[in-house]
Amino acid sequence: MSEDFIERPRKNEKDGVIQYVKQLLGQALEEQRNEDVNKLEEVIRLLQTKKYGLVWEEHAEIVEEEMKTKIPVFVEDVEKKIAGNPDSHDYNFLLEGDNLHILKLLEKTHAGKIDVIYIDPPYNTGNKDFIYNDKIIDKNDGYSHSKWLSFMSKRLEYARVLLNDSGLIYISIDNNEQSQLKLLCDSIFGETNFVANLIWSNREGGGSSDSKLFRLKHEYILVYSKDIDAVEIKGVPISNEDRYKFSDEYEVTRGKYYLQKLGMGSIQYSESLDYPIEAPDGSFIMPSDNNNGKKACWRWSRKKFEWGLKNGFVEIKQNVKDEWVVYTKQYLKADNDGNIILRSQRPMGVIDSFSSTQGAKQLKNIIPDAPFSYPKDTNLISWLLDRTDNKNSQVLDFFAGSGTTGHAVEQLNQEDGGNRRYILCTNNENNICEEVTYKRLTNIQKELPHNLKYFKTDFVDKNDFPDFQLEDELLNYITPLVELEFGVDISNPSVQIILTEDHLADLIKEGKLEKDSTLFIHSEVFLDSKEETVLSMLNISRQVIPDYYFGKDLWS
Repeated sequence: MSEDFIERPRKNEKDGVIQYVKQLLGQALEEQRNEDVNKLEEVIRLLQTKKYGLVWEEHAEIVEEEMKTKIPVFVEDVEKKIAGNPDSHDYNFLLEGDNLHILKLLEKTHAGKIDVIYIDPPYNTGNKDFIYNDKIIDKNDGYSHSKWLSFMSKRLEYARVLLNDSGLIYISIDNNEQSQLKLLCDSIFGETNFVANLIWSNREGGGSSDSKLFRLKHEYILVYSKDIDAVEIKGVPISNEDRYKFSDEYEVTRGKYYLQKLGMGSIQYSESLDYPIEAPDGSFIMPSDNNNGKKACWRWSRKKFEWGLKNGFVEIKQNVKDEWVVYTKQYLKADNDGNIILRSQRPMGVIDSFSSTQGAKQLKNIIPDAPFSYPKDTNLISWLLDRTDNKNSQVLDFFAGSGTTGHAVEQLNQEDGGNRRYILCTNNENNICEEVTYKRLTNIQKELPHNLKYFKTDFVDKNDFPDFQLEDELLNYITPLVELEFGVDISNPSVQIILTEDHLADLIKEGKLEKDSTLFIHSEVFLDSKEETVLSMLNISRQVIPDYYFGKDLWS
């Protein structure tokens, strides 16, 4: 193969250009033309850069430029705190603001601590779903892909920092940016850390008309890891050996088979598919008999059923209740129409049991007037979260939207007794964070009680404070970061923050320290021997408040 492949046929041509530019650089150095020296060095760097990979025209965001002078901070909206589970001291968090500012703050509290990230970013369809620098990006924008990639790359770089070594990130996407996103993730997470490109059926019925030539009813979920060697995924779809376990006289040509009920409640009712089927004992079976008495119809027409019965694609047998049930045989090497196909195994990356229709119904039941057309199904997110065995995982969604991820976390906790916690981030455009995300998490409390704190993003402008005052000002915003990092509520007497030595001395003097509590102590607070003894006697644990919260902001 290597003999038939000429490696880098233009290598000599490129090397010649580099040598020529180096000569020009030498002349510029001799003549001390510093401006030309810098430009020529950059030309050489670009010429020596490998060309493989994703290339786009980079754009800068206004929100990114703001952080050069404005330091993002969190301020709690105390009235929105939810204490739905008094038996637990653990808290979840809803963070309102631009997710780039929020990710900057999460880098201070959660670097290397997130187990699972799920995001459903704007798909950049050109249908007003993607806003960049306060402008709607439509299909006629010549830089629509570049702006979307610039937008996503910054956020995914933070995401990688936040993931722990065994962490996974799931990214929902459709055809508009799927190929670009795959290359972008390869460059950020590394090609070797690619896990899967899951395909899921997101619509019932005829599918979407987004394509001019095909009606599509699927989307994708790209999956990457921080370190592929540290990841373990459970419950990958059933293998052929487990699923296709029955044999009959057609095994040689069709392979083994599994049974699927012919009566399906999800099929839209039709009188033409509502006909009796005769059982072996002479009785008759109706579709509702195959659907627990609920209104239903057969999935096959009478003509197709008769063909299937004649050709061995139908089996009628009794269940454990001695009820007659009509099944179709789903052969390994044949589809429902009996066409013989060859496939060595069931597609391992296909998810076909969730839909946006179901997600919309779920949200409508919680918030009837929620302005979301295609929210994700909580069962889909729960399924993704359940691919790991860690029932205490920290879950992040920084495109939270309708709050499906938080709902799914609590739903899964209830199902398997887990203690997962979530962090959701979304802006409040059109009051989405307050009127949809927060409202949903509030309204599910009756069935899924849990605790939540609501933080809003604010800013401290460096220009408003001299250096020595800036540090004092930033200390006012330490509490939300401590609560966020450790998942606690500081208003609980068993958890307290100590920022000064005088504060600790006053608490001891007034007897306000609780036994078996936890103190979060500023790194510059030193305890004398008497204070050490008091804390020891009360069995109080200590946690040093990290000095990295605002350190870089002070130094930069």
